[in-house]
Amino acid sequence: MKLKSIFILFLFISVAHVSHARGEETTLTEIMVSTTQGHLSVSFKVSNCFTEDMKAAIENGIRTTFTFFVDLDETRDFWWDRGITNVKVSHDIHYDSLKKVYTIVMSEQSGRPVVVSDFEKAKEAMSRISDLKVADLSTLTKGKRYQVRMMAELDKIRLPFYLHYVFFFLSLWDFKTDWYAVDFIF
Repeated sequence: MKLKSIFILFLFISVAHVSHARGEETTLTEIMVSTTQGHLSVSFKVSNCFTEDMKAAIENGIRTTFTFFVDLDETRDFWWDRGITNVKVSHDIHYDSLKKVYTIVMSEQSGRPVVVSDFEKAKEAMSRISDLKVADLSTLTKGKRYQVRMMAELDKIRLPFYLHYVFFFLSLWDFKTDWYAVDFIF
């Protein structure tokens, strides 16, 4: 009975520690929709997405992926909105403990790796989407109403074999932002 009580206390402390470490809610900030070079583009940043536990896990070799979703719809009265495009991009980070560098691969930049030695720069690269091309302006009609929606999520960590039973608290590390929308008339 005493062992069971100790286990439950340990479980509670682990859950409370991870919940407390998350602190603020993960949100999208600095959202900007623009038209450049014949394209509709979006830029935004994911705020409050890194914790000390995440940093420690990354530095211990756990590959981490952020996935970003952007949808463009034509909004219509008295009818369903018409989907124009759905864009999905990802940012992967991996730490090389021998070289002491972070390698970030961003799918929207043709998968060319960015290598940095500072964790703050790695966080910035992982959490920022800059001028993501969503659609050609030729697909939009002047005077129509449109909506760009975006969200981000941390892909679930996939541990080998049955380690996910041992490290059950990593599921509390997952995040998914709300959908954020920007309405505009083209």
